[in-house]
Amino acid sequence: MIQQGFPRALVVLLGSAAAVVTLAGMQAVGSILGPVLLALTLVIAVSPLRGWLARHRAPVWVQVAVPLAVVLIVLLGMVAILSFAAAQVAILAPTYATQFNAMVADLQRWAAGLGYGSEQLNKALASFDAGKVIGLAQSVLSSLLGVLSSLFLIVVLLLAMSLDAPVFARIVDAAAVERPAMARALMTFTDKTRRYLIVSTVFGLICSVLDIAALYVLGVPLPLLWGVLALITNYIPNIGFILGLIPPALLGLLEGGPKTMLFVIAAYLAINVVIQSFIQPKFLGDAVGLSTTATFLSLIIWAWVLGPLGALLAIPLSLLVRALLIDSDPAGAWAAALISGRLPDRGGTPAEGKGAE
Repeated sequence: MIQQGFPRALVVLLGSAAAVVTLAGMQAVGSILGPVLLALTLVIAVSPLRGWLARHRAPVWVQVAVPLAVVLIVLLGMVAILSFAAAQVAILAPTYATQFNAMVADLQRWAAGLGYGSEQLNKALASFDAGKVIGLAQSVLSSLLGVLSSLFLIVVLLLAMSLDAPVFARIVDAAAVERPAMARALMTFTDKTRRYLIVSTVFGLICSVLDIAALYVLGVPLPLLWGVLALITNYIPNIGFILGLIPPALLGLLEGGPKTMLFVIAAYLAINVVIQSFIQPKFLGDAVGLSTTATFLSLIIWAWVLGPLGALLAIPLSLLVRALLIDSDPAGAWAAALISGRLPDRGGTPAEGKGAE
């Protein structure tokens, strides 16, 4: 008997339409969905600690309380640092307004000396507002604080997920008998997510320390703040370090002039590009399982759906989608190959690095 099915083009079209509707719905409930996904990612990140405690026969309440305390310390510390930094930037903004206006006037005179002192150019230069430039740093900090503004909801979700994590782990192990592909996909997702977070955190800390030292030497205000910002933006693929560079580069321009700004840019390029583009990928390898194009599209899509939090969690969220929709389907080998950028092996699954096994 010949099985009649829908044309593949129609399936792709309907699937694309369903994806757009689903993403729009996720965007509509982003204020709830964002904290849920953040809590899930954090629980996955500390799951090895919970497993270590379980192997050492620690009480159940200890297995829940210790990982939860670690996550809360990190979150509360981040909120405290960013809140203090936002207040410091607000205090510094009026002092740099005068310097910025003087810089604009110097630029106007320089342009006039080159014969470009037209009325249109003067109007364009005069239209720059120092408050808007300084406000860029404040907007970056505000967006990051906005991500953590639902802290109470995140804490409640972390507690609930931490309590349920051992049960879910047993369920996934039991499901491996009847649904081996789904169980394998979920375990692969957690392993890849943990490795991505660990590697990104370690190299983010290295970049952060080096950035702080460089900014301190160059005399840029609030070097500790911009180091923390560099650590956070390290989780944003492709363009993260650029976002972390903008505020200290602007302050370097206002504090020490164009020369200081160029030194800040050169220092960030030397530190972040070398570490994130040449050293970090060697440790991360193919564990993420996403091609460069897929990574960049993930950033765009999840930032549109969940805002700044989506940009921070772009890689884990894409790994989750891949696990649920592609890796769990035995017939999805070629779809996985398109996403990972690696040909399927003879067994029908994309060949990936040993770190993903």
